[in-house]
Amino acid sequence: SLFNHRLFHTTRRRDVVKPFLLADIGEGTRECQIIQWFVQPGARVEQFDKLCEVQSDKTASDITSPFDGVIKKLYYEADDMALVGKALIESSGSEKSEVPQKEAPQHQTTQQEPQSAEREEVQGPLGKIRHHDKGLATPAVRHLIKELNVKVEDIDGSGKDGRVLKEDVHRHVSQGSQKPVQQEIAKDQKKSLTPVQTAMFKTMTRSLTIPHFLYSSTVDTGSLNRFRVKINSTREAGNKLTPLPFILKAISMAMGRHPLLNAWLDTSDPKKPELSYKASHDFGIAVDTPSGLLVPVVRNVESQSVASIAEQIKVVSSKAREGKLGPKDLQGPTFSVSNIGSIGGGVVAPIIVEPQVAIVGVGRAKVVPGFDEQGNVVKKEEMVLSWSADHRVVDGAECARCAERVNWYLQNMEAWVLEMK
Repeated sequence: SLFNHRLFHTTRRRDVVKPFLLADIGEGTRECQIIQWFVQPGARVEQFDKLCEVQSDKTASDITSPFDGVIKKLYYEADDMALVGKALIESSGSEKSEVPQKEAPQHQTTQQEPQSAEREEVQGPLGKIRHHDKGLATPAVRHLIKELNVKVEDIDGSGKDGRVLKEDVHRHVSQGSQKPVQQEIAKDQKKSLTPVQTAMFKTMTRSLTIPHFLYSSTVDTGSLNRFRVKINSTREAGNKLTPLPFILKAISMAMGRHPLLNAWLDTSDPKKPELSYKASHDFGIAVDTPSGLLVPVVRNVESQSVASIAEQIKVVSSKAREGKLGPKDLQGPTFSVSNIGSIGGGVVAPIIVEPQVAIVGVGRAKVVPGFDEQGNVVKKEEMVLSWSADHRVVDGAECARCAERVNWYLQNMEAWVLEMK
């Protein structure tokens, strides 16, 4: 032979289509709701690129790609319930395999293949799809989009990576308001409960087995408010203290004298129910969010300062509204506080969540006419605290004593110096 040929091994890539299974995102979750997809069939993704956002009964999470590849199939639509352990997407990737090849004659030259087109934009069945797909938005923005009956895909996002902000939504709506809108006939709709609604349905159904009683009392908040005004005058804007951290601390101090209201009731053996008196005062605070009512926990209230409690409330409330709560943020409350006064209303009958034995609802503060010690009409500030307790283990007198102790603390702020730890 005129040319010297030899065999050698080279690496060849072959396409492999493989499914990606939805993993458990925490606390034994069996299913999650698909909030939105960040990809569509035909889109190319890299490892750790976001595929979709899912919502369990307690938290929202982004699911990322474990490998590089091209999306071939989505097994669910937005708002569908995806099962843990089942296929979420199907994608094709490349694997290396070594195969013997015959080398070209040494005197011949080979021409390199042109490099592949830019990955940032690919042509799929739905047209061009960018690496950062439209539709990025926080739960609060998605709630606004749903209320205004517009599509997130139609909105040009001005945030990072094309994220849709509230001002983008309002601008989109105002620009489209001049277009004629065809009047549609309203129709009844049936919708499955969201994960948060499903969790609330199950929890409240179990609470029906608890015999509740209600105790409400009015608190003169003049002393508290005067103290807050004085303290807040030295604090920066955004860090002003609201009444809530003071209320939590007052409840904790009262529970030092009345520990039964911070206990758990174990009824797993109906013949031998047990009370577990909790050393830590871990208070769940109800937070109204776009996805529903969530109850993150403020930890160790008994050993925290009012300022530290306020900071905890600020952090967990923000995480709840942004859909960023983790399982640890929701675990193990020993007592619950529902601040219904932030919306409105006075007296409320809050529902106990097992295994807790009590809960308090905080009504809206208001100004009312009252009388001073000389009988003169004066302006007073007050709010109503509404307590519910489990009558199987808590009697009315014990609940009343604890409630009145809380009132006394809130009406005599100077007494805190003697009793705060």
